[in-house]
Amino acid sequence: MKASEPPERVSLGRLGERGLIRRIRATPVAAGDSGVEVGIGDDTAVLAVPPGHRLLVTTDLVIENVHFRRVSAAPSDIGWKALAVNLSDIAAMGGTPRWALVALAVPADTDVEAVDAFFGGMQEAAGPHGVTVVGGDTSASPAGWMVNVTVLGLHPGAPRLRSQARAGDMVAVTGTLGASAAGLFALEMGLDRASEHGVVPGRLAEVTRAHLRPRARVAEGLWLGQASGVHAMMDCSDGLATDLGHICGESGVGARIRLDRVPIAAAAREAARALGQDARQWAVAGGEDYELLLTCSPEAADRLAVGLIEATGTPLSMIGRIDGASGEVIFVDQDDRPVPMRSGYEHFHGTGRDG
Repeated sequence: MKASEPPERVSLGRLGERGLIRRIRATPVAAGDSGVEVGIGDDTAVLAVPPGHRLLVTTDLVIENVHFRRVSAAPSDIGWKALAVNLSDIAAMGGTPRWALVALAVPADTDVEAVDAFFGGMQEAAGPHGVTVVGGDTSASPAGWMVNVTVLGLHPGAPRLRSQARAGDMVAVTGTLGASAAGLFALEMGLDRASEHGVVPGRLAEVTRAHLRPRARVAEGLWLGQASGVHAMMDCSDGLATDLGHICGESGVGARIRLDRVPIAAAAREAARALGQDARQWAVAGGEDYELLLTCSPEAADRLAVGLIEATGTPLSMIGRIDGASGEVIFVDQDDRPVPMRSGYEHFHGTGRDG
């Protein structure tokens, strides 16, 4: 082949499933985990669970034109996000993610390089947390990419549950909200148009990165999971309004949230001003921020906020209280007047979440 000629394109249809599995196995997403007795290559993985630990298991689907669009999400972004959303679920229980199973279905004419990039992105997300991919499945897809990831984690004690909120608890959230929704809005309208409307490049990159490559709060979940005074906990995947509604419904309580105390990402605020949107709606209903949402005893609030930022560098904001009728979430202004806000995302309602 001449130096000026591009490398020959190899599709999965040409490589075949066995060839793909050999390729994945040759460059595994692994962290040298001693808990893996048998990994990729057999009918099932064999894992060693330490005595006295509970096994945590979570799974999520990531589907083209529902959770992402190929025009805006590179294969490496898809791999990153498919794993990160599951890591976030383990973090929300206060556990340690350890192993992952990946089921990938893509069209037969997909380039092998795209699959390599997919697993490369997954490896980037897995590496900092010591997570190893120990198996899964591959298939041809008649219509678009479909990814199902299952993550297994460990917990040495009592996992944090949605059902543990108590009357009088403070409601708190890690980090900031709204950046992912801002990124989705910018991607949907087109980054060039968003830039023309005045969203500065640095802020545009920040919000699109938040949407395409969310970061699971694993260290934060571990710290909060071991801290006294923390009661209910979950991650913010479908939006603050919807996810807090889940906690309230499972715990048989209600919540009253001060809108002015909801921490909105600075980049989301700036993008909202430039694009004529309401940053509060992005923060409350946008979803996919993957911050941790929790309730805690009032006397523990200051200690938890100081301790978390000292341990992880991540702020913890107290945004309201557990109060009122079961399942009811009310947003209020600084004068305690109710403010109507949209609910978050739900599958099978509307047209889906494209990104």
